[in-house]
Amino acid sequence: MKLILLSGGSGKRLWPLSNDQRSKQFIKVLRNEDHLESMVQRVWRQLGMVGLQADTYIATGANQASILKAQLGIGDDQIITEPSRRDTFPAISLASTYLHSVVQADLDETVVVLPVDPFVNVEYFKSIINLDGLLNETGATLGLVGIKPTLPSEKYGYIVPENAQSSQVKEFKEKPDRLLATKLIENGAVWNAGVFAFKLRTIHDMLVEMNVPTDYQTLSANYDLLPKNSFDYEYSEKQANIVFNRYDGYWKDLGTWNTLTEEMDTKTVGFTSELIDTNNTYVINEGDLPVAVIGTKDLIVAAGPEGILVSSKDDSPRVKELSSTFFESIHYVEEAWGLRRTLMKSEVSKTTLFEMNDKHQVSLKLKSNQKIVRLSGQGTVNVKGDTTVVTGKKEFKFLLVTEELA
Repeated sequence: MKLILLSGGSGKRLWPLSNDQRSKQFIKVLRNEDHLESMVQRVWRQLGMVGLQADTYIATGANQASILKAQLGIGDDQIITEPSRRDTFPAISLASTYLHSVVQADLDETVVVLPVDPFVNVEYFKSIINLDGLLNETGATLGLVGIKPTLPSEKYGYIVPENAQSSQVKEFKEKPDRLLATKLIENGAVWNAGVFAFKLRTIHDMLVEMNVPTDYQTLSANYDLLPKNSFDYEYSEKQANIVFNRYDGYWKDLGTWNTLTEEMDTKTVGFTSELIDTNNTYVINEGDLPVAVIGTKDLIVAAGPEGILVSSKDDSPRVKELSSTFFESIHYVEEAWGLRRTLMKSEVSKTTLFEMNDKHQVSLKLKSNQKIVRLSGQGTVNVKGDTTVVTGKKEFKFLLVTEELA
């Protein structure tokens, strides 16, 4: 069995800590013993606990490949990079051709596609493993995971079974109202976890019928041949034999500030923050200035390189209503060698902080109006022709100062 994690996101829902490169799954606010980890690091750790890391591949855009390598320590061979964003059907199709033509997976191999950031316990991934046997036993062309509902939510899609005990899918109901959701649950319906399991051969044969290349390199070079549609629309809705596995354990979508903070083990994260006479108030501070909050309740304060957000918990999902200009800047970028953060930008100059990982390198082509200023650590700076190579050692930090922008 092979797994494909879908990693995308435009970086809007957890602004100002998220941006187009560091979307929600990469923000480190979840506690793992004595350090913080991101959602994708948590999922990757859990996959290791059930022995699935070696057979897991991540489909993503080019803008997120470097941060995946930085946070997970994986190589290029486990990252499948999309040439452009074209929705989930093209992403899954390209990843499937990679598994067959590059990894040499057999066409009878079971492939499971799932989001990169479910907040679950490790038992969830054990249920993922069971999808292989379910497909083999039933001959179904699609397997899903159904989450036992904790309430009649209007936010999720529902899988409706043939009967309350059946694993056969009768139909789907997308985001029903509360009254209908209650009736569905009474009849055995479950939340759709957004997981897809299928035999590699079914996608291969589908691409052949579409007259689309099944070789990974060829398809990658002709990516626009694939329809820009969801996997649900192009594949799932056309299947007659669909089954699902029930999962009764903990599952949560941490897609907004209010749901994410509910899983934080502390009210403050990051640089010095102080709360006085507050109730259900959280501060996430990636800035360099202290934050004080006094006499509030049900509040979220998030400060980062992209800006500052102050919102009630209930209204925090409305961050996506901000004008598009709020999401255009990228002042924080995480790479395999370390991270860079824009500290200051004016009409005439720009200052960027680089924090190097130990024994990693970054190559810069400096212009005549740029210079490097050492801050701390014991890294080295070597000039080779028109290229400046910086090697990190013992938390080496430096500034790249650009003057006379105009």
